[in-house]
Amino acid sequence: MFDPEQSTQRLHQAHQRLFERLEGLTDDAVRRPSLLPGWTVGHVLAHLARNADSVVRRLAGAARNEVVDQYPGGVAGRAAEIDAGAGRPAAELVADVRQSALAAEQVAATLPAAAWERLTRAVEGNLAPASAVLLSRIREVEVHHVDLALGYTPKDWPADFIQDTLARELPKLPNRADSAELLGWLIGRGPAPELPPWG
Repeated sequence: MFDPEQSTQRLHQAHQRLFERLEGLTDDAVRRPSLLPGWTVGHVLAHLARNADSVVRRLAGAARNEVVDQYPGGVAGRAAEIDAGAGRPAAELVADVRQSALAAEQVAATLPAAAWERLTRAVEGNLAPASAVLLSRIREVEVHHVDLALGYTPKDWPADFIQDTLARELPKLPNRADSAELLGWLIGRGPAPELPPWG
């Protein structure tokens, strides 16, 4: 059962953990490779900021009972915004992440109750309720916090995030791996199967 107040609080806590990790981030650090192939730390930070903007856009649309695009220009527009923002100085990137995240929290905290079930559109074009936007933002923050390669690891994830995400992702596993290899691994009869990128 989706609880807007609880979910907004969980998002706030995820943002606070991220902000603490970004304290004192240097220009050299944002030029380093992240854990995502082809992306620097700066790219991940730019993505987190633009993703927060997309949360604001979609939730504000839901408040008006309008379905709006997650990113102006779709997938190409998303990529262009990330590339354009990734090379900025660390202080600018961190300020952008912070300001956009706080704006997303503010919209979530003030969204009318009826709007949480209104449809919104993701960048791939699929429709989902506004409640899914908030839960997706929590996943974005937690997963990309790890991708920054700044010392935050899956072992740092909160238990509620792990429990919720495992419950959502485990049923999808047979579609992402060879079934025989997956079963062999699950019962201790083989190595973990190769998985395609998650996302």
